[in-house]
Amino acid sequence: MYLWIKAFHLIAMVTWFAAMFYLPRLYVYHATARDQDDRQAMAYFTTMERKLYRGIMMPSMVAVLIFGGLMLYLVPGWLSQGWMHIKLTLVALLVAYHHVCLIYLKQFAAERCQRSSRYFRIFNELPVIALLGIILLAVLKPF
Repeated sequence: MYLWIKAFHLIAMVTWFAAMFYLPRLYVYHATARDQDDRQAMAYFTTMERKLYRGIMMPSMVAVLIFGGLMLYLVPGWLSQGWMHIKLTLVALLVAYHHVCLIYLKQFAAERCQRSSRYFRIFNELPVIALLGIILLAVLKPF
């Protein structure tokens, strides 16, 4: 049973990260369209952002947390290992990032977001750092 849970955890993680990589990229395009006052493009991006967040990003995050929690329930000894503490901290930061994405989604939908496309290009890179750390910690278990 554990391997099934792990497989579904990894599938959910891949889809969650894909969404976290793509949504801020849409914000880059949305901010550019806003700066050019392209109303049609802005409406298009608002719809894409909402569907991506609600249809992929949110369910994927929930699945990651459920399957990850089940794995910890089945192997509680991991909670005493330092690598897992760091990994869970990175996951908590990703959950916070996920919710910041929702804040920007709502701001764009209300046409109140003032962040630049350059800001979102940098913002888009943050999950990459977390992904590298999480994968290295999970595979190498260094502490």
